Amino acid sequence: MGDPKKLRKKYATPRHPWIKSAIDEEKVITKEFGLRKKQEIMIANSFLKKYKNIAKRLIASQTEQSEKEESQVLGKLQGLGLLNAGAELDQILALNVESVLERRIQSVVFRKGLARSMNQARQFIVHRHIAIGDKEITFPSCLISLEEESKLNFRGKSALFNEDHPERKNEAKEIHKEAEAVKPIKEEKSEEAPVEEVSETPKEEKEVSEVKEDTPKEVKEE
Repeated sequence: MGDPKKLRKKYATPRHPWIKSAIDEEKVITKEFGLRKKQEIMIANSFLKKYKNIAKRLIASQTEQSEKEESQVLGKLQGLGLLNAGAELDQILALNVESVLERRIQSVVFRKGLARSMNQARQFIVHRHIAIGDKEITFPSCLISLEEESKLNFRGKSALFNEDHPERKNEAKEIHKEAEAVKPIKEEKSEEAPVEEVSETPKEEKEVSEVKEDTPKEVKEE
């Protein structure tokens, strides 16, 4: 069992850690989700592998006990937001690492608009600005349920809880800028359609003029 004072690893390391394609993929995921260490990807992989192995075992067995375990496993993953209501065991096998990382509290804080980036979301959590109800959260890696997500907000004693805080005003300005940037793109697309229709007629006129220019050249050669 080992020394009880020494914490055991909560993840399994890859058998072949020096494969270039795997390293490149880890770099992309680390940047996308604002991770500090690759161990965070390994933890998500181990979590995913655990439930995939359970799903495979339950699919193969058809007993009363397996039906009870199936409802428990599906209920837990649905509560975490990894599966939709009415999902089956086969859908557990379709989950990937990104699905698990999206349910980390760091990702949820960013998706809800409480932070401007994944890195800032991590900073807010570590600096004790984020809470679920009255419970202070300081670990960016913990998975959050749908019920807890509805209670997620800035901590009451945090300076960021005040809507007049400069940082929150900057977030509102950026959201407004993004909304304004989307409008011109839609207008440009609507203006492009009539231009294409008008450009077709000159092409036909050019072809006719080229034919007229070719005929006299043939007469001169005779």
